[in-house]
Formats: sequence, structure tokens, C-alpha cells
Amino acid sequence: MDTGSRRAILAAFLANLGIALAKFLGFLFTGASSMLAEAIHSLADTANQGLLMLGGAQARRPPGPDHPFGQARARYFWSFVVALVLFTMGGLFAVYEGVEKLRHPHGISHPLLALGILLVSLALESMSLRTAVRATRPQRRERSWWSYIRRSKNPELPIVLLEDTGAILGLLFALAGVGIAVLTGDPRFDALGSLAIGVLLIVIAATLMVEMKGLLIGEGADPAVVASIRQALLSDPRLLRVIHLRTEHLGPDDLLVAAKIELPPELPMEEVAKVIDAAEARVRSEVPIARMIFLEPDVFRPHPDHGPGS
Repeated sequence: MDTGSRRAILAAFLANLGIALAKFLGFLFTGASSMLAEAIHSLADTANQGLLMLGGAQARRPPGPDHPFGQARARYFWSFVVALVLFTMGGLFAVYEGVEKLRHPHGISHPLLALGILLVSLALESMSLRTAVRATRPQRRERSWWSYIRRSKNPELPIVLLEDTGAILGLLFALAGVGIAVLTGDPRFDALGSLAIGVLLIVIAATLMVEMKGLLIGEGADPAVVASIRQALLSDPRLLRVIHLRTEHLGPDDLLVAAKIELPPELPMEEVAKVIDAAEARVRSEVPIARMIFLEPDVFRPHPDHGPGS
């Protein structure tokens, strides 16, 4: 995990921890349903940041007999768990609370206190989101935010981005619910704010689960990275053809590369070894995250089912 990701996670963790405590106190004084939903939301986000830090620590463990390729994929696993926590702990509870308060509405005590806590929380969440946006910019480059979230192999920053964006939208829902409930004297608007928060969290959690599922199962490198690997391999004229090329992300910064390559049949074994060693060095120079490379010399056999370089 890079420095930017760690900084964004830590900023989100500290912000959400303080916000969760403030919202729980606010709920005790006001009894606002949307305030309780937001408190649970912030508590879930705080737990999520802790799980992301746990995944980052586990991913740094060196390879061993039980995990010969290392544990870099732990970052994907814990990111998937984060999505489940956001769904079960945050979204479903907010929906339940909203439905319950629609069935049994009651007024809001100390509404100014509730609105003040929500406004302060909104400011803190905005600062956390700004930190995440700054950390994301070097990786996002020219891509749109949605494309970055869909295509990024780094699980932490997209999660923090979605969580912080969801937190800000949830706070706006809570502000609207509490504010309209106070103005109209109808507490059911507060319950509707809680329902809106729950639906929002469920949508974000479902999006995260879909994206993390793909990474957890195993995704190949982006086409541009694959093209760079192929070009690096073929830059030596002694390497005649890339017969097969497969890649898989073991983690955001750990790429597995496996390829069958065609070499001149007259090359002696010692020269074959030198060509392969040089090819691996070129690939690592071009794509530093390609930490595990397996190149197998083979003979090209044209097959109608095989496309070029398949």
C-alpha cells in the first residue's frame, strides 16, 4: 500500500471515529432517526478503515511455504469484507430504523443540536474526501472518476472515495430529513431521511462488492500494461514470437506474468537461459509491478482457435 493510500485511510478513520461519537451523542439528546442511522454509518466506515489497514499489513507479509506467492491478495479480501460490513451494518440498519420510525414516529428534541452536529460532520467528511481525491489524482490520470473506480487495481482508494462521497450524501439526506421534520412538525420526514441513507449505503456496498469480487477472483493487467510487456519481450530479435501471454493481479502492486515464447531452435540451452533472463529484466524495467515472471520456451503450432499471440 502506497503512502497516499495510507494517508487517505488514516484521515478517513480519524474523521469517522470522531463523527460517529458526535452523532451517537446527538442521537441520545435529540432522538432523531436519521442521526442514529448516520451514527451507525460512521461507525461502519470507521470499522471499514480498520479492516483496510489490517489488509495492508497482512499483504506485506513475505512469501512462505503456505503462501508461496505472498499474501498481497489479502487487500482484496478485506476490501470485500468492507463492502459486506457497509451493507449489513450500515445500509440494512438505516432501512430498518427508517421503517420503524415511520411506523412509530416521534418528535425531535434539541433540533439545533442535531443540525449543528450534522453540519460539523459534513465539514469533516469533506476534508477526508479532499485527502482521498488528492491521493487518487496521480493514479487516475486522464480517466473519469467512475472509470477509475471500475478499473483501478488499488482497492483502498476507490473504497475511501465511495465511502466519503456516500457519507456526504448521507449527511445531506439527514440534514434534509431533520430540517423538514422540524419545519413541518412531521417526524416522518426524519424517518424518510434514514431510509434514503440506507438505500444509498446498500447501492454503494453492492457496487463495491461487484468490483472487489472481480479483483478477488483474479483480474488481468490493463491492455496498455499487457502491450508494454509484449513489447518488452519482443525487443530482443532472438525472441521470435510470444505464443501465449497471461497476466493476473495477485495484488495492486504484484503482477504475475506467464508466457510461452518461441526462440530459434538452434540456440544452445545456455543461450536460452540468457535470453529468458534478459527478457525478464526488460519486463521488470518496463512494468515494475511484474514481480513474478514465468517464461517457457515452446514451439509455435498454428491452430484455428488461436488468435495472434493467444
